[in-house]
Amino acid sequence: MQREFPHEMLREIYEQPEAIRRTLALYLDGPRLNPAYFAPLAQWRNPRGEILIAASGSSRHSGLAAEILLEDQCGLAVDVEYASEYSCRFSASQSRTASVAHRNPSVIVLSQSGETSDTLAALREARQRGQRTLAITNVEHSTMAREADLSMPLGAGKEKAIPATKSFTGQLTVLSVLALYEATALNRLTPSELEANIDFLNSLPAIIDAQLSGWEETMSVLAAKYRSASTFLYLGRGIHYAIAREGALKLKEASYIHAEGYPTGELKHGPNALVSDEVPLVVLATFDPDQEASVLRYEKTLELLSDMKKQGARVIAIANRGDERVAALVSDCVSVDPAPEHLLPIAEVIPLQFFAYFMALEHGVDVDRPRNLAKAVIEV
Repeated sequence: MQREFPHEMLREIYEQPEAIRRTLALYLDGPRLNPAYFAPLAQWRNPRGEILIAASGSSRHSGLAAEILLEDQCGLAVDVEYASEYSCRFSASQSRTASVAHRNPSVIVLSQSGETSDTLAALREARQRGQRTLAITNVEHSTMAREADLSMPLGAGKEKAIPATKSFTGQLTVLSVLALYEATALNRLTPSELEANIDFLNSLPAIIDAQLSGWEETMSVLAAKYRSASTFLYLGRGIHYAIAREGALKLKEASYIHAEGYPTGELKHGPNALVSDEVPLVVLATFDPDQEASVLRYEKTLELLSDMKKQGARVIAIANRGDERVAALVSDCVSVDPAPEHLLPIAEVIPLQFFAYFMALEHGVDVDRPRNLAKAVIEV
């Protein structure tokens, strides 16, 4: 029997496996990249390998993940700008300094609706400057998709709740496929490595689907346990920092509880003064045992968790399934099935979405319509 959902946000969290599956179907032709979508990208990238990403809110956090993806996997130079700041900094009507004038990056704009005013202004500014533009939106015929040189739509379907869930994981999915294309084009990925990554992406919807009910149950219990907390600090290293930022934003906009996302190593450079019973930590402690840099970041995270245990901090950790080292150091451990380092964020953000949802319920918030926020919902 089909489940009835009390809120659109919960429904859309559960729709993510199918949304990811539909998105992948646009860009993958079975075990390979679909040339129909990727052939036009051949002349898009700046010859110097410079890319600028402009976005706002959750879309900017997917942009922060893309920065790591495109730099680590492809060797490209990527900057991520707040869309609201981009036009103010680089307006074509302003006199350009020498340092700005010599740069001509390709520009990616990210937006759920494709109509976000700040991001649309950034796109138009980039086009006025003669920069090649790529729009990644959830609406194929949106203004951004029409005005950009190239468009890569999501297959998420209409998203009604203001807190972004399936559009965020959809953006991460498209950006992961884009990174695979660029890495292949730049000869930084062997055919066997490309095939392995595509195989995993194709299996990801089923992997996530199998974990949803467990995450829902776990995060419902944790929301009740931590409902009295006044502030949360979310921590992540490398690509997981973007997910820490996104988890904190979800909590703020859904439940009205203050939260901030930081790089894990920055906790002791000031924010640790806040840590107490009323200010718990949420730590992204997943890792890829097959990637040396990921293992190094993981070991450093274990060191911090050990210090936090001695300090008496309350810690929720998102960790690989079966990771007893993390579980022994934290108050509560939420399991995520292992995945390649750069694909882990697509799954590990979902428990944080559940946590924001249930914290909102604990505080009596209309989770689909948080106060003072609005969202462009366009037919898709």
